[in-house]
Amino acid sequence: MDKGFSTTLIHSGEGRFTHATSLTTPIFETTSYVFENADAIRQYNEGKSRNFLYSRYENPTVMSAEAKVAAADGAERALLFGSGMAASTTLLMAMLNAGDEVVCSAAVYGGTFHLLNDFLPRFGVVPRFVSLEELACPERLITDRTRLFWFESPINPHLRCVDVRRIATACRARRVVSVIDNTFASPINQRPLEMGVDLSMQSASKYLNGHSDVTAGVVSGPDELIEPVNLARRKLGGILDPQAAYALGRALKTLPLRVARHNGNAMAVASAIEGHPRVKRVYYPGLPSHPDHAIATQQMSGFGGMVCLDVDGGEAGACRVFDRLSVIKRAVSLGGTESVCSLPILTSQWGHTDEQLAAAGITKGMMRLSIGLEDPEDLIADLTQALG
Repeated sequence: MDKGFSTTLIHSGEGRFTHATSLTTPIFETTSYVFENADAIRQYNEGKSRNFLYSRYENPTVMSAEAKVAAADGAERALLFGSGMAASTTLLMAMLNAGDEVVCSAAVYGGTFHLLNDFLPRFGVVPRFVSLEELACPERLITDRTRLFWFESPINPHLRCVDVRRIATACRARRVVSVIDNTFASPINQRPLEMGVDLSMQSASKYLNGHSDVTAGVVSGPDELIEPVNLARRKLGGILDPQAAYALGRALKTLPLRVARHNGNAMAVASAIEGHPRVKRVYYPGLPSHPDHAIATQQMSGFGGMVCLDVDGGEAGACRVFDRLSVIKRAVSLGGTESVCSLPILTSQWGHTDEQLAAAGITKGMMRLSIGLEDPEDLIADLTQALG
């Protein structure tokens, strides 16, 4: 039967390339997928089919990038989300019920702190924030109400490190789910799942993507723990867009090369700036002067691209140096090819009280540097002139 012009234009050429085997996974920019008949949909719903239904549930481009992250993390499975906070929120909502307690480091990314402290208690979740000193003995922190233990290492923004294996062991002994935010280290520098941690969360916007042009988050771990997160993602709708997933999958191919350069540049900058008369302290896990250098050496194969400076003059002093930077850009986020600097009290820790800042070990003179892939001599010169 002859079809009208509009019908012909809409349907011609669609779905004709099923036998094309591309070298890279193409972008499946589609909301829906076609089924042959009703029984095929029934087979899908019963888990007996490899077909796709709807891109809020799964998408081939997204799944390709997820497979790369899972391989990098040494995980059975990984799930991608539209942001790191979407990943964190979905994970927590999948794992917790009203009345459950979450033990969390007081020194933690500000977005995570506000999610646990300000938002989730509305749904009956009970957060308990603990000091770095208390984290040294994690087995003492777990109670009968504790359902989940959330921590970072290295910690945003001052790069303090905690004993990942000890926390994982304490949680396993009490059947508490352990979750690490491994964003700062990346799976190239630190392998938390191999150290016994149950789930690894990362802001994929950072080192995993590495080009400051994708906002994404990921949760990796064993299938039995990932599946509840997957079911929650299907309901909450936080899956990553296929265009962003394609860019992330491409970027992951160069992750080891990029992280090696980040490591080398950050060590060069930290070593050069340590001892500067305007700098009270340089925080970098690779420096012997770092308070957790021994722990970092035991559990990290590289020390990352993040450097934290505590400069003279408190907030005013930090702002003066910040405003004088030239090569290093004044911007949030991290892990990109370009070096950026942020002031924690104006960004990730904005809204914290003085008591909360003190509990997290953050001073008003701290500057957080994400050291990029430029020539390290140029970065050192820029910091030196900014410090005056």
